[in-house]
Amino acid sequence: MGRNILVNVGEQRFDRLREERKLYIDKTDFIREWWENSSTVTLITRPRRFGKTLNMSMLECFFSNRYEGRSDLFEGLSIWDEEKYRELQGSFPVIFLSFANIKAKEYKKMKNKITEVIFQLYEQNRYLLGSGLLSEKEKEYYESIRIGMEDAIAEGAIHFMADFMKRYYDKDVIIILDEYNTPMQEAWLSGYWDEAVTFFRGFFNSTFKTNPYLKRGLITGITRISRESIFSDLNNLKVITTTSSQYATAFGFTEEEVFKALDDTGLGGEKQGVKAWYDGFTFGSYSDIYNPWSIASFIDNGGEYDTYWADTSGNGLVNSLIRQGNIAVKSTMEDLLAGGTLTTELNEQIVFNQLDGSTGAVWSLLLATGYLKVVKLERVGEFKKKVYTLKLTNMEVASMFEDMVKGWFGGEGEAAYNDFIKALLLNDVDAMNDFMNEIALLSFSSFDTAKSASLKDAPERFYHGFVLGLMVELDGRFEITSNRESGFGRYDIMLIPKDKGKDCAYIIEFKVHKPMKEKDLAETVANALKQIEEKMYEAKLTAMGFAPENIRKYGFAFKGKECLIGNGMSEEQYI
Repeated sequence: MGRNILVNVGEQRFDRLREERKLYIDKTDFIREWWENSSTVTLITRPRRFGKTLNMSMLECFFSNRYEGRSDLFEGLSIWDEEKYRELQGSFPVIFLSFANIKAKEYKKMKNKITEVIFQLYEQNRYLLGSGLLSEKEKEYYESIRIGMEDAIAEGAIHFMADFMKRYYDKDVIIILDEYNTPMQEAWLSGYWDEAVTFFRGFFNSTFKTNPYLKRGLITGITRISRESIFSDLNNLKVITTTSSQYATAFGFTEEEVFKALDDTGLGGEKQGVKAWYDGFTFGSYSDIYNPWSIASFIDNGGEYDTYWADTSGNGLVNSLIRQGNIAVKSTMEDLLAGGTLTTELNEQIVFNQLDGSTGAVWSLLLATGYLKVVKLERVGEFKKKVYTLKLTNMEVASMFEDMVKGWFGGEGEAAYNDFIKALLLNDVDAMNDFMNEIALLSFSSFDTAKSASLKDAPERFYHGFVLGLMVELDGRFEITSNRESGFGRYDIMLIPKDKGKDCAYIIEFKVHKPMKEKDLAETVANALKQIEEKMYEAKLTAMGFAPENIRKYGFAFKGKECLIGNGMSEEQYI
């Protein structure tokens, strides 16, 4: 690696990074910006692996009196240029909490993990018991702090610790809470959302609202959970999301920072490749923001391209929302994976109990978590509402989604799905029918398990999953388009080969059996094939120079979980 630059991927302790003289891109201007903005409590949301914890550790090292006199950590960095900030270093009592590891399948286990974090804080500050400042009842309260303590005690524990520290140091306390939303997401996924909301509403109110000992509060997380859920009492909360320009360059690397790091590590020749793979994040009016984890990993691996961030960013929720999403979600994902855009209004306050039924909530979550980026913002209508144009963030994200879709046909299904693709390209209708009836239709249960799903739209939901699978499996070999203008029954898929001399073109029409009009699936297949002819779907292909014998046509007919496939080369047998 060039110039003996050392990289420590994933290091979240600022002091350790500086002491070991590892690669560090100076983000200490964030200290100045946050301090001078003077908001009592600030919530900053950023995607996973964007340096939130490292920046919170940096703030702790700068302000906490536990680090008094540690000028060595900041010498040579921008914050050390001003005398007034040198005097602030190490001058406040600081409470630093992290909920990053609070993941549990049931409420009791979640509460045990939360109370363990609080208990450790109290253990670290046991000197307060011998200070002579606490009354006997306060000492009793201090000793009552234990793992599994009652909710009411846990909710007020940080408030009381701030009181004790204020009296001991004669200074108001800075409270930092990192990854606040991790337990809330786990609560929603595991079914104890209401219990968690009740606890955290009390906890946040006591810690950040009714706390006279609070100097400043800083909260970080991936998403902004709705005010109605847990922040209903915090009218002193300043919220900074990914669409805000404030603190935009404090989290993540700017292009200038990335290119300098590449030059410093002997990888300057990879700038354009790195830009294509890892650029694309947009915060407020600032574009060309890079994910720190990917850049550090790329440098640490000597310039090898890979999905570093996507592979470590916890995609379970996103996978579930898209796989089980409604028709609009899947059809939009088709457009996005094909390089297209999505235009929509957004509500950046994530309401978890709306994710099953609200398409807009899904796009808001994907933007907050970094999978989508803003390419245009417009004010429209009489009320000047914000309308966002969104796109997949970069090649790394697109690659992650392709792997996700392939995973829908994973295990034995993956092998069968690959066999289906081969059968399609070989015009083996029997093999295609075997796949659809024995393997693929099992996917109905995966594509219609959301609360908003219905049996009626199950075939269409499967159809969109099927199209997405085709897109990622045949990407590079075919251009795949899907016509969705007239609703299910008029959908068609067109596969246009990129090498006309190697592959045929394909037209596929999907139809649901109509028992009042069609006696069986064979007649539905015939109607699908008839529609291909009547609508002259092959006209586009003919104009492109494809001979009739090089255009293959298929009708897919659905009846419940039954399917029949026929091709246009032997249409008469179905009539």
